[in-house]
Amino acid sequence: MNAFQIQVPATSANLGPGFDSIGIALSLYVTLHCEPAEEWFFSVPEQDRAHIPSGKNNLIYKSALYTANAYDYDSLPAYHVRAVNDVPVSRGLGSSSTAVVGGIELANQILDLQLSDYEKVRLACAIEGHPDNVAPAICGGIMISSYDRNELDYVRFTDGVEILTWLAIVPGYHLETEKARQLLPRSIDYKDGVHSSAKANVLVAALAAKDWKLAGKMMTRDQWHQPYRKQLISEFDLVQESVREDALGLYISGAGPTMIALYDGFDIQQKENLQSLFPECSILPLKADVDGITVEQKECSKRTPLES
Repeated sequence: MNAFQIQVPATSANLGPGFDSIGIALSLYVTLHCEPAEEWFFSVPEQDRAHIPSGKNNLIYKSALYTANAYDYDSLPAYHVRAVNDVPVSRGLGSSSTAVVGGIELANQILDLQLSDYEKVRLACAIEGHPDNVAPAICGGIMISSYDRNELDYVRFTDGVEILTWLAIVPGYHLETEKARQLLPRSIDYKDGVHSSAKANVLVAALAAKDWKLAGKMMTRDQWHQPYRKQLISEFDLVQESVREDALGLYISGAGPTMIALYDGFDIQQKENLQSLFPECSILPLKADVDGITVEQKECSKRTPLES
């Protein structure tokens, strides 16, 4: 069995009104260094150990085993997986999706399944329930996807997205997706739904046409989830006011609390200004990742299974 390295990008979901269906891969990464071992063990950064288990309860392992089972394998040979994680946990940047996607790729490599991107996305959707984060993590770029447990369809955009800056304003606290979902209404008025759908349609058309100004405008006009979730993000209103003049738009990334401001030009002085306004937040100027998940074959080291 071979050693290999898997790199999975962070993702930002929804982009405003594209609820549960639109996402983008961004230039933050989880890197998994994978080597054959006598037993399964996941070495994770110290700051993540309270949230990420080291054994078979790890979501990476569960996703790998799910993939193996889907292709009629009952088990997987043991590996030591050392994670280097730049993606903040439970901040709305797809940390759970990186684990799901990483696990699928782990099984793909160990068992030589030779899965297509479509097969990987379908597996990831079956695990996650929706494609907004997992699809861009696998394919890169901006992904517009539809999944209903039976049918999976998606369109990928990459043209022009790399010139933009996707500025992540990351608060210093966690926000669980389930808690953020509990704030959403169980039903909405039909006409309100039509208007919200129209905004999502215009967002997609603007992205396809590379009309970044219009795309930014649509990001701010969501009515599906942002009006409800912003109450959990104490910085939201002040961030929105602070970026209003320079940014094309602002939206809550996934379930939050991270906020993404879209810029077609961004410099170090702007970063320093925002950092001084929000000293408790991380200010991360990111670019679109158009490659998605990548794999590199490696030489095995002499690391013991339980070494971190």
